[in-house]
Amino acid sequence: MAALLWTIAEEKRSFVSAAGPRNAGKSTVLFAMLDHVPGGTLVHALNGEIDEIREFANSPDGGYLEVGEISPERPSRYIWGEPVHALFKTLKAGFSLATTMHADGADDIFRQICAGNEIADSDASVIQYVVHIKRFGEDDSSYWRRVDCVYEISGVTDGVPDVSELFSWREDDDSFVALNSPRLLTATASTLAERADLMSRGQTDSG
Repeated sequence: MAALLWTIAEEKRSFVSAAGPRNAGKSTVLFAMLDHVPGGTLVHALNGEIDEIREFANSPDGGYLEVGEISPERPSRYIWGEPVHALFKTLKAGFSLATTMHADGADDIFRQICAGNEIADSDASVIQYVVHIKRFGEDDSSYWRRVDCVYEISGVTDGVPDVSELFSWREDDDSFVALNSPRLLTATASTLAERADLMSRGQTDSG
């Protein structure tokens, strides 16, 4: 599963790291994935201001736009409404998206984006991967968390994503189960297996 997350970022695919509760590790997973972008790829941490988002459209560099969260709440770096419209317009200029969201799954993510922010299906479909995380326990000193599934999104129709679940976490033995092969990545199955082997040996660079 970790090799898949590596490859999503290495191929500069747009993705959302999501969870229902707070402190589930959404940002931790997002930044761990961004560690694997190709050399020379810029990662722009947006401040959430609409003027900044629009300005990036004038100088696309093929990098990532990293958004704190797509959310109606408004802490620093969170966006909703018109800034989300500006974001998806700017992505079309030549960027990939990495963001977090509070959501219960892929359907909820696209409901918030398409219905909640009135983003067209064709624009929302730039998001090709969703990493969903679960948090267990209410005590902030002893809770634990797991990536519980990874989804591939091959399109969006009427605000509903066409979803393929690639990996699922199995609670009974704390393991990850491969359910379907990715269809959108250019990396072959052997490349993914190679990377999985590297990661099992504590390496994260195929070179």
